[in-house]
Amino acid sequence: MVRGQTPMQGSAPPSPKPVSVAAGGTLIRRPLSGARTAWLVAEMALLFIAAPLAMHAAVHQARIPLFVALLPILGIVLAILLADRTFSLKTELARGFGWRTLLSILVVFAVGALGIWAWLKETHPAWLFEFPRNRPDLWLTVMLAYPVVSVATQEIVYRTFFFHRYGPLFGDHAGLAIVTNGVLFGFAHIVIGQPFAVVATILGGCLFAARYNETRSFWAVFVEHTLWGAFIFTIGLGRYFFTGVSNV
Repeated sequence: MVRGQTPMQGSAPPSPKPVSVAAGGTLIRRPLSGARTAWLVAEMALLFIAAPLAMHAAVHQARIPLFVALLPILGIVLAILLADRTFSLKTELARGFGWRTLLSILVVFAVGALGIWAWLKETHPAWLFEFPRNRPDLWLTVMLAYPVVSVATQEIVYRTFFFHRYGPLFGDHAGLAIVTNGVLFGFAHIVIGQPFAVVATILGGCLFAARYNETRSFWAVFVEHTLWGAFIFTIGLGRYFFTGVSNV
């Protein structure tokens, strides 16, 4: 049809609206078939529900180190991503973010961090900065290793992989994708064995998912996740994010 021309009666209906949460927002995908939908739902349940339950048993019953228990899941996720011709790791890592996004990240962090600090000062003042005060060497190690070992891995799996692979399941319902992602991210933390960690990471997961949905930038969520994680360990809430299991 020529631009500006009015469609005639009886003409073919317009093409379906493209899926907006698919593939990091970079690809147009048609609605999924029933078989493909069922496959992806089952796959998502295995990776994001069954796998954390298995890891919990591995860590708390078999006494397998957490990172070792994670390796098979990471291997599966990376294999699926790298085998997908519609995914480009180079493109994913090349997508940056602007100063408005950085300002938003910093404002949200400042408000939240101030609230948590005030709450801890009122309820558990002895916890404040306990980790860097008592174990500065270990604290510094965590600050240096955490972004590379933990944050990067989690963001590749829970934001890059999740939105690329399962985004089409949600159609243009980005809010549902964000909440689902946040809940599954929190559920993964059952391996720690701390209810506080699960609740806190559901909230954090929703924040990071919303940020990724808005920016499609791995680096935006990497920076935001690193800020919050470093703050949690520094301010005195890191006690809720260790498994407490000796694997020796």
